[in-house]
Amino acid sequence: MRVGLVLGEAFSGLRRNASMVVSVVLVTFVSLTFVGAAILMQVQIGKMSDYWVDRAQVAVFMCREGSTQTTCSDGSATEEQLAAVKEKLDSPALSDVVRGVRFEDRDTAYANVLELMGEDYEAFITPAQLNETYWVNLTDPTQTDVISEAFTGMDGVEEVTDQMQYLDPLFSALNVATYIAVGIAGLMLVAAVLLISTTIRLSAYARRKELGIMRLVGASNRFIQTPFILEGVFAALVGSALASVAIVLGLQFGVNGYLRGQVDFVTTWVGMADAALVVPVIVVLGLVLAAASASFAIRRWLRA
Repeated sequence: MRVGLVLGEAFSGLRRNASMVVSVVLVTFVSLTFVGAAILMQVQIGKMSDYWVDRAQVAVFMCREGSTQTTCSDGSATEEQLAAVKEKLDSPALSDVVRGVRFEDRDTAYANVLELMGEDYEAFITPAQLNETYWVNLTDPTQTDVISEAFTGMDGVEEVTDQMQYLDPLFSALNVATYIAVGIAGLMLVAAVLLISTTIRLSAYARRKELGIMRLVGASNRFIQTPFILEGVFAALVGSALASVAIVLGLQFGVNGYLRGQVDFVTTWVGMADAALVVPVIVVLGLVLAAASASFAIRRWLRA
């Protein structure tokens, strides 16, 4: 097969259908950008989940004055009740579940509240209004129910709270955003495939006389089809390259340049190493879809 002739035919087709090629490039660019963004978003969710699940704690809040819980009928938790909770946390029955325990008294809790909320709250909050708390780290973060069942209803315990329950809605919302991005990307990829097929058919129709002559002189189907497939692949390659650039720039300026300085509760962000894994995926995806749709379109046209 003469490579120069095949490439010449391919570039000739691109020139004849320049507007359609630009449309394919733009649609491929947008769709693959959504695909890459969705992949990176899911990677980010995984990093956040791993980080917080490993650090999330179960809080065993001891009774304080004024608590309405039935387990707090005696008012603030007594020294005996505090000791009973600590003994149970250190017991062999929970040794496989509990990784570490930190006790926070009222004064420490009060100082933490003022540090978080500001000194203006000093006039409204007193140490007596706050709970003494056992903060429990788990060996397996999924076993929070074990701690909850062990201490809920115990004398002196006001409430048992799992910190992950506050983060679950955030992860759910981020997952929904990922699904929306994937859905939009899927629709755009379908549009790109249809545009590539239409472009190839128009290009074949414009050169129908040349193709007829080539078939009469015995040119193989592979020789005839290759320039058209290269047209689709070239358009998809340009769109994939633009999508790759957009993802890298978005990561550099959007994540590294802006979000890292604005969002404090996220400590682990996606980086260029993650982008280096995503870019080949979207490039290969774009080229495969373009080659497959172009090949299918030209074969159908030749059989018609």
